[in-house]
Amino acid sequence: MSVRVRVLSYNVRSLRDDRRALARVIRACAPDVVCVQEAPRFFRWRKQAGELARLSGLVLVAGGAPSCGTMIMSSLRAAVESTEETTFPLVRGAHRRGLASAVLRFGRDARLAVVSCHLSLLAAERRDQGERLLARAAAFDAPTVVAGDLNETPAGATFRRLAGVLPDARERAPVGGEFTFPAGAPRRRIDAVLCGPGVTPLACGVPTAPAPDDLAAASDHLPVLATLSL
Repeated sequence: MSVRVRVLSYNVRSLRDDRRALARVIRACAPDVVCVQEAPRFFRWRKQAGELARLSGLVLVAGGAPSCGTMIMSSLRAAVESTEETTFPLVRGAHRRGLASAVLRFGRDARLAVVSCHLSLLAAERRDQGERLLARAAAFDAPTVVAGDLNETPAGATFRRLAGVLPDARERAPVGGEFTFPAGAPRRRIDAVLCGPGVTPLACGVPTAPAPDDLAAASDHLPVLATLSL
């Protein structure tokens, strides 16, 4: 018997925008799992991350400062089996980046490994991070979904490499809007949900349910919502 899981990917720009609008958007999407990029990672980051989870009706699962701003939140529907924070090698002059990962269980038998990622703005570094991301995803003993800000459109080399191994949910089951950046006048798709074997996308795209004013006020990115079958 299949289990449906709603996964939301969202770059929240370090909570520099309207936090309550952000929380309203997340709540309107009714996600089971949220993969966050640019989560709080510096002064009092735990307090800020916890407040976002509380306002969104979720709990903090993994990430934050230990994974350089990637983070995972979930609803109480998910039971947490394990978590991991990974950092990528630091390139001089670039931001340090990393992965937040968790293995979650839904019901008695449905397990899902979730990875939140935020790749580099630099092409060479992004390619290296993409390979490290694929290696991490391959190591899980559960069906895997990777969600995040790839900082590259589907035509880019790293996006194509990732989607060649972990199919792009938007390409398989497009629903709603496509472009994710910038939020005020979106014209590029640089945020994605990628699915490994055992995960079937049923719908994926920028959600249309939240109020447009909240979407514009919440962050400089639009979220990506995917409904997946395990």
